[in-house]
Amino acid sequence: MSVPPGSPVASQATPTSSLVLALHSFLPGSTANGPGTRAVLWTQGCSLGCPGCFNPTTHTFEGGERPSVDDLFARITALADIEGVTVSGGEPFQQRPGLLGLLRRLKNETRLSALVFTGFQWDEIQRFPEAGDLLGTIDVLIAGRYEREHHLALDLRGSSNKTLHFLTDRYTPDDLHMVPAAEVMIGLDGEIVASGIDPLRW
Repeated sequence: MSVPPGSPVASQATPTSSLVLALHSFLPGSTANGPGTRAVLWTQGCSLGCPGCFNPTTHTFEGGERPSVDDLFARITALADIEGVTVSGGEPFQQRPGLLGLLRRLKNETRLSALVFTGFQWDEIQRFPEAGDLLGTIDVLIAGRYEREHHLALDLRGSSNKTLHFLTDRYTPDDLHMVPAAEVMIGLDGEIVASGIDPLRW
């Protein structure tokens, strides 16, 4: 699949020390949000408002934390035995400067893979000025708004209209098919976290 050309707007990347990501939550280890064990970032803020979204508390642009990209990168690279990073939301592509800063560092400085969920459709993404640069840092993109009437919860797609884009040869559809639909974790403080493409199953 071809990737749109990069943006001609800037010849140098913005220093990541000046970039932040509005973050709803961070999970240091998950096996239900992509292949292998992955760190998962849920961004804070989404204006798409898909009916039936499982994460409505991520829609507001208020709340959450505002770590710098450098702080997030340090938090991720301090983790042992993770295969990659998954970014979900909220809507990651409504924070494109911070998202690009983080994904660029992960691609250039680590061997971690990147999987991103977005509610934007493929043709919408290609109209973003940063499209080429962003897509060049992502291994797998899952695109499209959640449609409750087409609920699927299979191969990391919440609904059947969502499209899969394998932007590198790191993963195949079979790799996504092997990801469990849900997981439940109990923290040392007793907090219960349900995650995955169909966490209500548990």
